[in-house]
Amino acid sequence: MALATELKGLNRKQVHSIWASYLGWTLDAFDFFLLVFMLSAIAKEYGTDVKTVAEATFLTLAARPFGAFAFGWLADRFGRRPIMMIVILLFSVFSFASAFAWSLTSLFVIRTLFGFCMGGEWGIGASLVMESIPAKLRGPVSGLLQSGYPSGYFLASLVYFLLFDTIGWRGMFMVGIAPAILVFLIRMHVDESPAFEARRDKPQVNPLAVLAENWKIALYLVVLMTCFNFFSHGTQDLYPTFLKEQHKFDTHTVGLLAMIGNVGAIVGGIGFGIWSETIGRKRAIVIASLLALPIIPLWAFSTTPLMLAAGAFLIQVAVQGAWGIVPVHLNELSPALVRGLFPGFAYQLGNLIASRNGPIQASIAEAHGGNYGFALALVAGITVVVLVIWTLLGPERRDVDFVAEAKA
Repeated sequence: MALATELKGLNRKQVHSIWASYLGWTLDAFDFFLLVFMLSAIAKEYGTDVKTVAEATFLTLAARPFGAFAFGWLADRFGRRPIMMIVILLFSVFSFASAFAWSLTSLFVIRTLFGFCMGGEWGIGASLVMESIPAKLRGPVSGLLQSGYPSGYFLASLVYFLLFDTIGWRGMFMVGIAPAILVFLIRMHVDESPAFEARRDKPQVNPLAVLAENWKIALYLVVLMTCFNFFSHGTQDLYPTFLKEQHKFDTHTVGLLAMIGNVGAIVGGIGFGIWSETIGRKRAIVIASLLALPIIPLWAFSTTPLMLAAGAFLIQVAVQGAWGIVPVHLNELSPALVRGLFPGFAYQLGNLIASRNGPIQASIAEAHGGNYGFALALVAGITVVVLVIWTLLGPERRDVDFVAEAKA
């Protein structure tokens, strides 16, 4: 009841900022995950193997921290809202351009540019919404915002399910232009962050100097986000390949199982985000992460579609349950003067370190006779242990007044 009352107290501009940030991350993830469904098809067209094509996911992830820094710096200087619109427009254009790749090398270049632009969206969207809502709603809204990621994966699964057999991998990338429509909605309905407005007329800061002053928390968060990105990408990126190559499922079965997994992810993200307001950020991350351990055998080693569906749903409840706390946790631990840059940059640096996940898992699978289930289980199990220990070692900071900090 208290949550419902708080939600009813939001004004229209706050609601619009929440939905704009959620949809931005949803459509960002939609464009990213289109590729993971098409690794086998692209490999076949260019006469290579999945491991080689998986380098495209590595390049996309590796480019993201550079975009997070560049666009985050611009967001701290010129505002969250206009830079967010630019980022969404650019990553949509590069997703569309992927359809016209004339060689594997050209596809790698385009996906690298896509990753650079994609890197700017999460941090800016998270700071915009976290700075625009009451402190008591940060946990629930954090879960909703992060659920945009599995929502995007769900949409990519649905498009794959409905259209891939008809339009092929190039047509799938053309669908990726759709997020550009969101730019017009943001332009009409979303206000600038109150925290940014509070600092608009104050002297600009050197972001590198602020990062240097806060190097300990920066280092902690980069390692934390490395663990988190191995957790998510290690359970998601090669999952469609696991279903196609190891289980020989058809397009519709692969798409359906991926959709079921992402429904679980949305449930976990929102549920644990809400619960984090009661039990705390760190405890929510730890509990969600530990839930994954007993589920791994069901998820990675089942043989029937029904059991695989149960495993897919439950593992993503755990994975995205932990992830649901990330937007609020990173923003609350961020230095106020660089909140547009700091959370996204830490997140994407972790992504850079974890960006070899796809090729690593593909190599492990190949070394074990094409056993993708073993590769998925190995990475997920190790990651849970490291993530839990590192989370427990770190700080927690709740109910921060972002506007007051910005004015100080």
